[in-house]
Amino acid sequence: MKLTVVGCSGSFPSAESACSSYLVEADGFRLLLDMGNGALGELQRHIGLYDLDAIFLSHLHADHCIDMCAYFVARYYRHEGGRCDALPVYGPEGTEHRLTTAYADTPSPSSMSEVFDFHTLKPGSFDIGPFSVRTERVAHPVEAYGVRLEHSGRTLTYSGDTGVCDALDELAEGADLFLCEASFTYGKEDVPGLHLNGREAGAHAQRAGVGRLVLTHVPPWTDGERNLADARSQYRGPAEIAAAGAVYEV
Repeated sequence: MKLTVVGCSGSFPSAESACSSYLVEADGFRLLLDMGNGALGELQRHIGLYDLDAIFLSHLHADHCIDMCAYFVARYYRHEGGRCDALPVYGPEGTEHRLTTAYADTPSPSSMSEVFDFHTLKPGSFDIGPFSVRTERVAHPVEAYGVRLEHSGRTLTYSGDTGVCDALDELAEGADLFLCEASFTYGKEDVPGLHLNGREAGAHAQRAGVGRLVLTHVPPWTDGERNLADARSQYRGPAEIAAAGAVYEV
């Protein structure tokens, strides 16, 4: 699998990065994990506008899904070749309604479904293209999912947004690469069931025995280097901070 960090800023875009969005490729199939603020523009640095094969939305906070409204415009009003076929979109219950409401003025109540084929996420296992997928609910104020992708004996786990929870350990167990949020600063913010700090992300990685930890969803007001140091205090493997444009072979 090839992982490209399209955007990795938490809560709102930073001067260096769009919000959460990660491109995963295998066997010519292109799956996008989340499409937050600014992600659609950055995505076009890596692939063509219409080259995606599926989209996975971990939850419906704007910094993970709002650029789907812009992508609707690109797919619905495309001039060359006519309207795009419906692209598979996997998201929590109510995804179509949420995006339609956010857009506010679609041509009809069903316009989103003309270019997006919506699938409702539930905890469990299924396939998306060549990927074996497992999803579990994680600890966040809204319905939110972490995801484990497996392909050709390799594993990538993405936390989405979460606080400390057993489900995250299960999804990350033995993963070759663990893309884990680290929004909070240890000793500064402490809101259970919302986000992880660097120390907690590192502890999850250590318990799960992952091969590599990549911290992501670090908001512009959070010191990423401090979070990385905190993660390394708990996790003995290689760890780094995600950066827009970074590419990993998993």
